[in-house]
Formats: sequence, structure tokens, C-alpha cells
Amino acid sequence: MKIVSILALLVILTGFQFSSVELPESLRPTGAPVSGSSEDWLEYNGDGARSHYSTLTQINADNVSQLKVAWTYASGGADTVFHRTQMQCNPLIVDGILYGVSANTQVFALDAANGNPIWKSKISETEGTTGRGVTYWRDGQEKTIFIGAGKWLYAFEALRGKPVASFGQNGRINLKEGLERPGADDYVVANTPNVIYKNLIIVGVRVSESETALLGDIRAYDVRTGKKVWAFHTIPQTGEVGANTWPANSRQNIGGANAWAGMAIDRERGIVYAPTGSAAFDFFGGNRKGDNLFANCLLALDAKTGKRLWHYQLVRHDIWDRDPPAPPNLITITHNGKKVDAVAQITKQGYIFVFDRVTGKPLFPIEDRKFTYDAVPGEYPAASQPIPLKPTHFARQSFTEKDLNSFVADRDSLAALIRKARTGSAYIPIGKETTIFFPGTDGGGQWGGAAADPEGILYVPSKEIPVYTSLVTKKQETSGGFVTGAQLYKQNCSACHGADRRGNHDGSYPPLVEINKKLTADAVDKLIPKGRGMMPPMTHLSAAERKAIVDFLFQKESDKQVVSSKGGALPYQHTGYNRWYDRNGYPISQPPWGTLTATDLNSGERLWQVPLGEYPELTAKGVPITGTDNYGGPLVTASGLLFIAATRDEKLRVFDKKTGKQLWQTQLPAAGYASPSTYSIAGKQYVVIACGGGKLKTKSGDKYVVFALP
Repeated sequence: MKIVSILALLVILTGFQFSSVELPESLRPTGAPVSGSSEDWLEYNGDGARSHYSTLTQINADNVSQLKVAWTYASGGADTVFHRTQMQCNPLIVDGILYGVSANTQVFALDAANGNPIWKSKISETEGTTGRGVTYWRDGQEKTIFIGAGKWLYAFEALRGKPVASFGQNGRINLKEGLERPGADDYVVANTPNVIYKNLIIVGVRVSESETALLGDIRAYDVRTGKKVWAFHTIPQTGEVGANTWPANSRQNIGGANAWAGMAIDRERGIVYAPTGSAAFDFFGGNRKGDNLFANCLLALDAKTGKRLWHYQLVRHDIWDRDPPAPPNLITITHNGKKVDAVAQITKQGYIFVFDRVTGKPLFPIEDRKFTYDAVPGEYPAASQPIPLKPTHFARQSFTEKDLNSFVADRDSLAALIRKARTGSAYIPIGKETTIFFPGTDGGGQWGGAAADPEGILYVPSKEIPVYTSLVTKKQETSGGFVTGAQLYKQNCSACHGADRRGNHDGSYPPLVEINKKLTADAVDKLIPKGRGMMPPMTHLSAAERKAIVDFLFQKESDKQVVSSKGGALPYQHTGYNRWYDRNGYPISQPPWGTLTATDLNSGERLWQVPLGEYPELTAKGVPITGTDNYGGPLVTASGLLFIAATRDEKLRVFDKKTGKQLWQTQLPAAGYASPSTYSIAGKQYVVIACGGGKLKTKSGDKYVVFALP
């Protein structure tokens, strides 16, 4: 009775729960490596180098067509109301146990040989989190699983699923602490797995992309106690290196510049490589005149102390949301006849930057190219931007009316719109007229990242779909002013859900025009400050402001004014992330719309590029395979195979990594917008993919599907 009471008290005090049991012998992991019989997938994307690479060879080109489903696991939590939950998890496999994240952001442990459950968490605060996986640490018999959910970083005992009581406050630490600034919101989450260096967990976070964003510092914590050991200020304090590239007191007035995409680690040298995000607000920087170090940088930090060793800024004064989308790849290449340990960073623009891992010296020419386009009043674009001349770009760089696809609907009206738009080049500042991004705001390269093999070849999934937006003047409100629900919706919700409340074009954010058929007004009011899926919690809104938004959505008193608690200081807001499809639902640009590219980083030359994904109805009409929009990364094996899901057609495909020839494909229960993992137990190789769907107007799912040879 006493034990039950203590556990109940722990739940009340900490706000989260766990469920775990000691396993009977029949359910313990099969082939656990007491005998060294399993080969593991120990880290996000396979290893600290983020290579997505495995030395396993049992599955090869001769037998891959024989792959069958070995087992599946329904993780739970798929959203059947909005059809938009996602699972972006790259699962870990350690000592015969598979660790993954469910559609509702619970971490679980399974027997990796058969999918039998071992434990599953009951985290109650998961606001605005789409988990991309977990982080594993061990020292002797101490084994810990870390997961970011809501504003917390949780630590669980890896074998039993119980909170690590010594870590922070009964097993969790508050990631918001230390990132606060005046006027900021509360949104912070570590949804990408973090980096382990000895007894440190090095943490990057996602923050909001609005002017109310928190600071984006990179921090390291003790893995046992949760005590902060060091912090790197991505927006420098007065007197620190880089402070002269910002206005005075920027840490009090500006947020973002956060390491949301994940990091790589060279443990032998003790260097962590962190790509950083844009300063917020993403599309207007009149309040942050200057180049804005260390936003949009690849940073090399001393993993022990957080001291900056070198950096390279990939975009200066970013006003295009052109931050690096994925962790870098650590790779060894032959350069000028010598072996060089390098770090390669892909970008949303379709560029690959390659640097000496130790010195930061670029290994291929980078042109400092001048751009002289005009901007909206009050904006101060950088005069030039770095453009890598090699390696060969993996995505096209320009979109004009001549690039409309041959079967696009409404060609004449689309061409007329494009002629009036700002388009045709990189780094055109957004105007009050339509401005076109190509590749789109989320790639080019996307968060799934690239794979790298020991031969120095980089394999990059990419997409090439135009995105359009514009800047509109925002009505200025000050504390004590008045706003309507319609104005509050426009300021806080329209960029994602659309000014017409019909959602965004790819289905990532649902329509709200008939929300009354799905949720009650009270449920929406409670949802706004908590967040859900990709929606961040909007804690900066007062109760009266929330009610005004709800009344607007439910068409009640939509013109009623309420007191504005926080007025935005910036004069503009953008009109949304509008991926451009025609009325038939196809991208308006000339295919391919999704690609898979192999680039030799020894020479900088492209080896091959193939379309990734298919619209079967177009193929049936004789249209060559077009590729599709895609999210998720590849897996490369020593047997010469490349596995990738990622596409909206809900397939898992296998390619010959030497030639790009497709060798096999299979249908998944939902789209696999995630990266596959592979492992071996008792001499049998498995491949696993999380099938969460939920983007690109595809159905949501909750299943992990595991393949093996018969």
C-alpha cells in the first residue's frame, strides 16, 4: 500500500506517468547480445556521424525481392479527427530492444525480434511535439532513454521504463529555463534526438518562428543529474563574438537561431557540429539589421565546454526561412589526393557545403554572390550570399512560367500570375506582391537528411515544388489596444490554416471551415494553449483572446473587440506556406517533383539522379514517373542497397546505390515520413520503418512495420 501511494504521489507531483513490468523469461528480448549476436542501430540516423549507414549485408540485391513483413506494432495515438498526426521516428535498436515513439509521442520498448511489448510511457505533456526518435546513453549497467516532449526532456530507465529519479525533477528537466526573454511565448520542444558526449547530453530545440520566439541557445546537461553544464549563445550577448552583427540588446528582443534539425558528433575529437535555424520572425528582419551570427550557421563546438571552434554562415540575414534542414554528415573523402575528414551540410536550396571537419576550411569553391533586389520598406537584406559552385546542386534553382509542367491545369491564368510574381532567382526578398521560392520553403533538402557511405558518396532525397507567399501590412496593436477574433486569427493562425480557413495546400495543417463538425468550442479553447501535432501551444494569448478566436471560428460574435494583451512590434506578416498545386492536385512545376540523388564528394560530381515517388494515375496515362513531395531519409547498407520510404504514395523502395536502379518496392499501411533503421538479431537482418502518414493529404497511421527475409 505504501509503494502504491508513493507512485501515485510521484504521478501527481511530476505530471507524467510510466507503465512497466519485469518481463517473464518468455518475453525477454530474443538474442540479446550477451553473446554478441545482435548488431544495433544505436543512434538517430545510425551513428554520431549521422551517416544512415549499416555494415549489414544479409539483405542484398539478389534476395531483396524476397523481403516479407516479419512483424508489425500498432503504437497507438493516430488522430482520426484531423487526420494529421505523424510519426517521424527513426527507431533505435539496442541489445535486442527496439525503442520508438508513438503517434501521440509516447516512448516504447519492444522485443526487436518479434514486436512483443516491454514498456510504454504515459507522458501527459506532449504539446506541439512530433517526435523524431529517442537518445540512448549507457555506462556499465546504467542505461537511459531520453525523449523530448512538450517543454520537457525526460529520462527513463532503458530496461524498465521508469523515470530516472536523479535526473532533474523526478526524471525530467524544463527546457524553457534559460531561454526566456521579454515578450516571448512558451513554445520549446526537443523533438529531434540529441547528442551524447561522455556524460553529457547536448540539446538543441525547436522554438516558434514568430516574433514571440524564445532564444535558441544550444545547451549541455549532465546525463545523470540533469544539471546544465554549458550553453552556447546562438544570439550573442553584448561583448561576445558576433554581437556586432545584431542590433543592441538582441537577446532581449529577438528569438530563434535554434539548433532544431539535429547535430552530429566526432567523439574522437570531441567536436559537435550543430546547424542553426533562422532568427525569428523568419520572413522579415527589419528589427535585426546585420548578418545575424550565429543564425543559419554550421557551428563546430567543443563538446566538453561549448566553446566555438569554427563556424560558417550559410545564409546571411535570413528572411526566406532558408535554415539548414537536417543534421550534417561526417564523412571521409579523398581531396586533392589526400584523405580528409569532412563535414557535409545539405540545404533547403539544394546546395551541399563541404568543409574540413577540423579547420572549417571549405573543400570546394564557394562564390560570394551579390544580390541587389529591392525589399519592403524597413528591410535590410544582405548584399551578398555564399553559393557553393561544387558539389553539383541536387535541386534546380529557378522557376518561371517556362517551367510550368506540360499538363498543368489553367495554364494561361497560372502563367499570368507568375509573370507578375517575384521569381527566377535565389534570395529575392519577399514583397507585397507574390514571391516564389524554388525549391520551396521546406526544400530541396528536408529534415530526413542525407545518407553517406564509406566511399564518400552522399545520397540525398529532395523535392522541387514551388512555394509562394507575400508580406502584408499588419495592423499595429499596443498593450491596451483592441482586436477582433478575425484579426487574432489572421495574426496567429492564418499562416498555417489559411486566411480562408481552408488549410494549407498539402494537408499538413487541416481546414477549420467546418470545425464545429469535429470539435466543440470548449475543446478548441482548451487546445489553443496546449498545442497539438505540428501546432505549437499559444500560451501568449489571454483567455479573452482565445475566446475571440474560438467565436470567430464558430461564427459567433466575430466582430466583438477584446483587449489586446500583446501587440506585435513588426509591421508585416506573411501569407502562408503555399505549396503550389493546380486544381487537379498536381504541382505546377515541370517534373521531377521528388528526386533521389547520389553525389560523389571526392570529386563534387553528381553520379545519378532518379525520380522518387509516383502518381500511378499519371504513369497509367503514359507520363514518365514524376516523383512526389517527400519527407524522410534513406538507409544505405554495405551490401549496396538504399532503402527509402518518404513519398506520398505510401511505398517503401529499395534502390541499387551504385546506379539508382529500383530493385523492389512494397505498399505500407500509411506513408513512411521517417527514416528506416536496420539491425540484426541471431544472424537475421531486419529493416523497420515508422508508418505515420499525416502529411501531404495522406491518412495518419500508428504502425511500425518490420521486414526480413523468409
